[in-house]
Amino acid sequence: MTTTRSTPPTMAKASAPIARALAGRRFFPLWAVVHHRGRKTGRALSVPVAVRATADAFVVALPWGPRTNWAQNVLAAGECVLTWKGVDHRLDRPELITTADARPYFGPGTWAVVNRLIGAESFLRLHR
Repeated sequence: MTTTRSTPPTMAKASAPIARALAGRRFFPLWAVVHHRGRKTGRALSVPVAVRATADAFVVALPWGPRTNWAQNVLAAGECVLTWKGVDHRLDRPELITTADARPYFGPGTWAVVNRLIGAESFLRLHR
């Protein structure tokens, strides 16, 4: 699964302070924080992400594609911790999934945002 989408880094930089301030908070279930380790440095890292939760998994849209460092770190480690709604969740078995596989996790309104506005073509499913 590959993506040719190229999102300007300025968009990520502009939204990062807001995302970091809200991600993982109890009152803001749209965003979470993925805590992972750098696969080369071993450093503890974290990144805010938009997330959809189900009883058995979390699904993260990857608008910048599956080759982002944090996604590659989580895939290489096979696990991560996700802070969502103020609670840390230990997750494992990360897997890249297709748009078709991700679709059932989203309602019509959120799917329209993810599909049309964000244009994500890749998704990461993290199992509880």
